[in-house]
Amino acid sequence: MILLLHPRSTKPKDRRFPLSVLAIAAVLEGREDYSIIDGNLEADPEGALDAAMREPPVELLAVSVMPGPQMVEAVRLSRSFRKKYPSVPIVWGGYFPSLYPDAALNCEYVDFAIRGQGEDTCLDLLQALRSEGGGSRILGLSYKDESGRAIHNPERPFRSPDDFPWYPYQRIDVSQYLLPTFLGARTGVHHASIGCPYRCNFCGVIPAYGSTERMESPARTEQILRYLQQTYGMDAVQFYDNNFFLGEQHAREQADRLAPLGLRWWCEGRVDALLRYSDETIEKIQRAGATVIFFGAESGSDWVLEQMNKQLKAEQTLELARRLRRFRIIPEFSFVLGNPHDPERDVRENLAFIRKLKRLNPAAEIIVQHYIPTPQRESMYGEVDGKIDFPTTPEEWATPRWLNFTIRNDPSLPWLPQHVKLEIDNFELVVSSRWPTIQDIRMPVWGRWLLKTLSSWRYALAVYRKPVELEWAQRFVNLRKPRLESL
Repeated sequence: MILLLHPRSTKPKDRRFPLSVLAIAAVLEGREDYSIIDGNLEADPEGALDAAMREPPVELLAVSVMPGPQMVEAVRLSRSFRKKYPSVPIVWGGYFPSLYPDAALNCEYVDFAIRGQGEDTCLDLLQALRSEGGGSRILGLSYKDESGRAIHNPERPFRSPDDFPWYPYQRIDVSQYLLPTFLGARTGVHHASIGCPYRCNFCGVIPAYGSTERMESPARTEQILRYLQQTYGMDAVQFYDNNFFLGEQHAREQADRLAPLGLRWWCEGRVDALLRYSDETIEKIQRAGATVIFFGAESGSDWVLEQMNKQLKAEQTLELARRLRRFRIIPEFSFVLGNPHDPERDVRENLAFIRKLKRLNPAAEIIVQHYIPTPQRESMYGEVDGKIDFPTTPEEWATPRWLNFTIRNDPSLPWLPQHVKLEIDNFELVVSSRWPTIQDIRMPVWGRWLLKTLSSWRYALAVYRKPVELEWAQRFVNLRKPRLESL
């Protein structure tokens, strides 16, 4: 028996398919006994683990671990499991061990770490455990030698999603994951690719997967979504791809296949990729159900984009915002603020750029984030290598200081002065109040009116300091939001 654990990572209202453990389940289906335990669904995941241990002998506990709240919960559950069942090996997979393999192994309750794509690595690990062999020949695996030193095997080459079986949706209660969003009443999620071919040096995708992307065939994407629609009533989908659009021919075929399904969808794309597409292709994408497309604009300053290795110009973001206004597709632009070399100039220029972008396309949604570095295979954006000491153990990552760092709540960065951080936070509060996101379906009409009214003068006059009335209003609206049945 293999236990696949997906520790709690979000609130019940935001629960989605546990794609990471479903990917492993897909290669185990029909060849191994396994059980999926999803902490986003189970009220007592620790109790569920105990119950699973009463089944046939458990050979491995495989834990999916994202940085942030899921990592904190993974520490708690893995530590407890090791204390109760010391003979069962524990392997961590996902973004956290891919980014921080040394830290992941620097504890007594994690025996192995799988980096990058995990399906084949997990199967190889099972075979090695059964033959009492070591992990020295398993690509993509990190483990501890007899002295406790972390050993990192070479990377495993990527394989296409088409190379693996469909996720075994029948092994989960699908109805518990199809929840209301702005897209539809029964929204699901799907990965139509893995990885990203670009080399942005601030992004966690590159150190985890390298500059490689493998796309699912449009035919398979259509087949899976049609199955979820016809079998479970899914009426909308969020694509969790790091980069949903690459070649135009692929995008056109994808749009042609998705259009008959009538699904509304959200995805991520590259500014320059969409700009290369013809009007006809973008119109096809819109008719296929594209409602919101997330773009990592990252900065409105070319000197910052160059340091990020973004391979993009600020004018291209403005051009795309202007162009998409004609196609009834809402662009969602993300900005990473706090350049380590000159944070004040960075923030000043980007605030002006975002205001210009909003004039070109008032419907555009804006996400403002602090720059939070992640280890890179080469140097980190802003040349901050050596300026920040990442935690060396899971326990340290689980402390409030580093949890806040991970979720960008209070990053406490040595190059970001407090007054600049406050300026970023205040601007974000004013913008999010002036244009409340359409994606928050729980916000009542009166709440939107209240936030827009209170923030309009601030945005018009560019007065962002001490927005205490907006802080109060945001808390008041959130407290008074109607409670959905699915919460």
